[in-house]
Amino acid sequence: MLKTAAAGKVYIMYYKKGAILPVDEMYEPLFCGAFPGKAQLPYLQDDSGVNISGKNEFYSELTGVFWVWKNTKQEFTGICHYRRYFTVYPEPWYHRLKYVVTHPFKALIGPNPLIYTKRVSKYASKILTLEQTNAILKDFDVILPVARPFRYSVKTHYEKYHDIRDLTRIEEILQEKYPEMVPCWQQVLADNKLFANNMFVMKSPYYEEFMAWLFEMLFEFEARSHLENYRGYQQRILGFVAERILTLWITYKKLNVKQLQLLYFKQLKRE
Repeated sequence: MLKTAAAGKVYIMYYKKGAILPVDEMYEPLFCGAFPGKAQLPYLQDDSGVNISGKNEFYSELTGVFWVWKNTKQEFTGICHYRRYFTVYPEPWYHRLKYVVTHPFKALIGPNPLIYTKRVSKYASKILTLEQTNAILKDFDVILPVARPFRYSVKTHYEKYHDIRDLTRIEEILQEKYPEMVPCWQQVLADNKLFANNMFVMKSPYYEEFMAWLFEMLFEFEARSHLENYRGYQQRILGFVAERILTLWITYKKLNVKQLQLLYFKQLKRE
């Protein structure tokens, strides 16, 4: 192990240089993949220890997730992104009003999964803290983003934006390795909600089990795919696959899930 911690940690995934927000002590920046100047940064990087950093163009933030799994150990483990963070604070009423005005033909039932803001200084203090996390995990097994609702099924949504053969490949792997999960997988595809962004906070026993299963599935998917055929936006294929099979695993395991909205700092995207 390169780094151990008795308490819980949430690792912030970066794929380029970016602002390090004034966040709670439980957060740790982790820089993933390869980009100019990375080696000079005084932060954790996913190309040390046991790693798959070289696969970042296809695995996206999952190279960081893998690094955390193989090189750290703590009571709970969380993953967030440099511009997306969990929050326990509800979306301000004027945000919802703006949504209604800008989306007059799209009803919003329940909380908006993402709270968009450019005001870093105001909302950084609303990012999930260690104290809040410990309180939630007393009653829940895992913290996830509010499930993202689609206008159509998860399967139809994937077919609209990606190659539908990816989902067939996942089902083939499940049929061979985890046939008991296939009916649940089919139900997930027929449903219209997805746990997106590959973000979570999990207690250690569930986390260790999930990581072993997740990367077994992803590595098998990679072995059966021609990744060189995925171009541009589609190169992040393993990240897209992981969102769907995370949703499967959570649904199949029937874990007690606390769903939290995400703060999305739009300004940080342009830095």
